[in-house]
Amino acid sequence: MAAASPPDMPGASTAHAVTVIPASALRVLSGANAGDQLPAPGDSICGDYYRLEEDSALTLMLALDQTAEGGRLAPGSEAGQPGDAVQLEGRLSLMAPDGDLVEVLVLALPAQRVALPLSPLRLRLTYSLIAIDEAPGPIRLADIVAGAFARGTRIAMADGRQVPVEDLQPGDTVITRDHGAQALRWKGDVTLRAEGGFAPVTVLPGVMGNPGALSVSPHHRLFLYRRDARAVTGAAELLVQARHLVDGQAIVRREGGYVDYFSLVFDAHEVIYAEGVPCESLMVCPSVVTRLPEDLAAPLRAAFPGLEQRAHPGADLNPEILSRLRDRPGYRADRTPQSE
Repeated sequence: MAAASPPDMPGASTAHAVTVIPASALRVLSGANAGDQLPAPGDSICGDYYRLEEDSALTLMLALDQTAEGGRLAPGSEAGQPGDAVQLEGRLSLMAPDGDLVEVLVLALPAQRVALPLSPLRLRLTYSLIAIDEAPGPIRLADIVAGAFARGTRIAMADGRQVPVEDLQPGDTVITRDHGAQALRWKGDVTLRAEGGFAPVTVLPGVMGNPGALSVSPHHRLFLYRRDARAVTGAAELLVQARHLVDGQAIVRREGGYVDYFSLVFDAHEVIYAEGVPCESLMVCPSVVTRLPEDLAAPLRAAFPGLEQRAHPGADLNPEILSRLRDRPGYRADRTPQSE
């Protein structure tokens, strides 16, 4: 993976590749701003409905200035010119009809406005604007958190101990589902506001055979085994994002305050046991590493120079497939390998 050197800018680090959407492709479908392309957060109105009209994503090479609310474009960007200023105008919270919440950073380039979704926006799906933050602080690409455990989560070790994730150190031996005892290669951490798309998902004690509450980042995938899923997905081994399992009763979102997230990396993309529940480790690949701040990305690149981990073979469930599974007789969100 090649990283661009940013122009002379105090506080800037190596450029990160991010995928953005032109304002012209994300339009207000109805409401106070009906017919307009993506407006500035200061002009946005909660209750308006938005829709991604076309697949016109652009890649920007973004050199961040963590001392300010923005950065500059580096060589390799598909819009603008190297050195162009990028200003963070604010953050929007959009909700899909199925409850999927997407946080969107609104960025201003010299010639256009773009949206940086922190999780995928689905094409031609109507989203409701439910919250606006006009002062979210510096752009933090670490906010795109996948495969992260909240502080206090206990991880199963090869010797049978259950160790809080924050106490793990590289070299510690963790038990994995597919490859037995494996040494932890790297651990990263980040502290975020536990709000909107960054609020942790908590599986309450006993719901999945877990003795204690399991709290993970919303996009962290849990491993489920369902024989009845073969007819829908073609596989019984499933990986599903925690946010898609939320039911408001047994599996809930915890909002408020701050949350410390910890990511674990092994020689391969593994399924490990957190509070007894099988969960994925952080998968090391360019699309993940380029979204991390440099102080996390640099040691990852040094430890894994190839950056080519393969995803675990478990079927990755999207909301549509999960909905089809829920409609099948006998569906239970708490069915795990322990209960099969």
